[in-house]
Amino acid sequence: MEETIKIREITLKDAEAIQNIRKAITADDADIDSVKLVEHQVLKKQSASSLVAEVNGNVAGYMISTTLYAGFGIKKSAWIMAIGVHPDYMGQGIGLKLARKTCEIYKTKGVEHIYSSVRWDSTDVLSFFKKLGFERSEFINLKKKL
Repeated sequence: MEETIKIREITLKDAEAIQNIRKAITADDADIDSVKLVEHQVLKKQSASSLVAEVNGNVAGYMISTTLYAGFGIKKSAWIMAIGVHPDYMGQGIGLKLARKTCEIYKTKGVEHIYSSVRWDSTDVLSFFKKLGFERSEFINLKKKL
């Protein structure tokens, strides 16, 4: 039996499933409060486009993104902040479907560029974004330890 993948907007009910996906990918994400993350995205619905992918009714992946306005020399832009696919569902094109739908939504909102920030040593994530047509941007990520 072929599995059905459904892409839909994120809801508050998805927080626990997203937390479980994050934990399944890496133990480092065990402390992330997915409820706050999802609440923030649901409340920002006008400027955000955060999605989940369901496989036969179960949340198998998610993509969290938002819109920024007039930031550091660019007009309105979209930013992919987080993506995750449960290891049990990897390799089925779920991440690609989420990303393509996200790009489609922002294009209809008049957004011309979509960005993301990826660790330089995350070759799998870099490869994923390259497959979608992403390339290096004009930004350099900066950080300060507090």
